Amino acid sequence: MTVDKGIFIQNIYYMLSYAFQILKQEDYKQVASEKFDKINDLFAAILEKGVSRQIKQGLYREYVPMQENLSIMRGKLNIGETVQLKVQNKQKLACEFDKFSVDNIYNQILKVTIHRLIRANDVKPENKQKLRKLIVFFDNVTLIQHDHIAWHGLIYQRNNRNYELLLNICYLMLNGMLQTTEDGSYKLLSFSDEHIERLYERFILEYYKQHHPELNPAAPVIDWNHTKDPDETMIQFLPKMKTDIVLTKGEKKLIIDAKYYSKAMVQNYSKDTLRSAHLYQIFAYVKNMDTENTGNVSGLLLYAKTKDEIFPEGEPFVIGGNSIGARTLDLNQRFDHLSKQLDEIIKHHFK
Repeated sequence: MTVDKGIFIQNIYYMLSYAFQILKQEDYKQVASEKFDKINDLFAAILEKGVSRQIKQGLYREYVPMQENLSIMRGKLNIGETVQLKVQNKQKLACEFDKFSVDNIYNQILKVTIHRLIRANDVKPENKQKLRKLIVFFDNVTLIQHDHIAWHGLIYQRNNRNYELLLNICYLMLNGMLQTTEDGSYKLLSFSDEHIERLYERFILEYYKQHHPELNPAAPVIDWNHTKDPDETMIQFLPKMKTDIVLTKGEKKLIIDAKYYSKAMVQNYSKDTLRSAHLYQIFAYVKNMDTENTGNVSGLLLYAKTKDEIFPEGEPFVIGGNSIGARTLDLNQRFDHLSKQLDEIIKHHFK
């Protein structure tokens, strides 16, 4: 998707600020008020504020497995390595132990990202200078290769919750998800990327939580509406129906399934159609939530709009007594137009 770079950068910031509420705190207000021409400059500014704050609180530490040759016993003895040391006439013990250290994957990702931003051509000199002052606090952290990072293995809990926003910024930067085109505008490198899709989903959910709390926005898991049977062994093998957004007003519910694809439509026998898997998915969600077949549960596929694709915006259709619709959210527009589109969904479905 190619968009105007000014609008693109602004919308990325807004999406991040809704998805991660920490961006609305005092530390980041200066970033919100600035205008950025380069996306990496925005990332550098956010990281500078966030990492500075984290350094004041203390970098996250966790127990890291270590192996060292020591004069005294510590932790667990590696017998094979110790025998090798004895053969070499070295009076050492090969010890394996856990060390409470800042040299963990979370800080390693921060260090390699800061390192890359300092060397990036599209980061302002003043932001580079601020990052140079921060990287000295990572002297005891290993500088890793960014392409070896197991992103899916990252776990956030109470002690490192503030890292979630920072490492999402690192992911976007290190993986080149946001690239400059020949005309100077920006494009998203991969629509099929799970991290980008999760940001899009989370942004929509948090938008409704802030601006329409009366609709009780949530992302519940829907139970399969199966017939009770003494032998329910196979139920455990059914996939979980984890929704993106569910809005509720009285007895009416709207399930929104946020989709982030380069093309919302696919060609089927020379004809553009909605993706069948997406339609089956939203239909399953709706029918399993509407257990009494009241027709009060509706479904909506909400695609991120691409610049050049023609999407058939129209009224929802009724399948099995339930309303099923599909539309796009135009990320090429200024944020006030973007929010208007989200509000119009409410007006349309909860008349």
